[in-house]
Amino acid sequence: MALRNQQSETYISRPSFPEQPQIQKPAKNNKKFLSKGEKILLICLLSVVTILSIMIIQTQTAVRSTTTDISQIEKQIDTTSKENTDLSIQVSELSTYDRIWKKAEELGLKLNEQNVKVVPGQ
Repeated sequence: MALRNQQSETYISRPSFPEQPQIQKPAKNNKKFLSKGEKILLICLLSVVTILSIMIIQTQTAVRSTTTDISQIEKQIDTTSKENTDLSIQVSELSTYDRIWKKAEELGLKLNEQNVKVVPGQ
């Protein structure tokens, strides 16, 4: 036993310290700015906005071209109506009885009441 006493006396036990938690290194964030699903949704949103803006632009150009066509047609209507009023004034001036009588005399026509025939009915 003497040996055991010597060995136990020579054996120095370490003082036990409470275990310190190991400092964990911060994990690298593998989280990206946008996930795959968010990227798909963003692309879909951008494509819808682009398509709608193109449709609006096309509609506006169609409206503007139609407006210019309408204004040109209105100008043509105005000029045609002015020509019509001028022509109707000329017709009323040229169809007076005095003018017709003068033209008939120039062409050698004479008024003969015996050659006039009356049509019965209407």
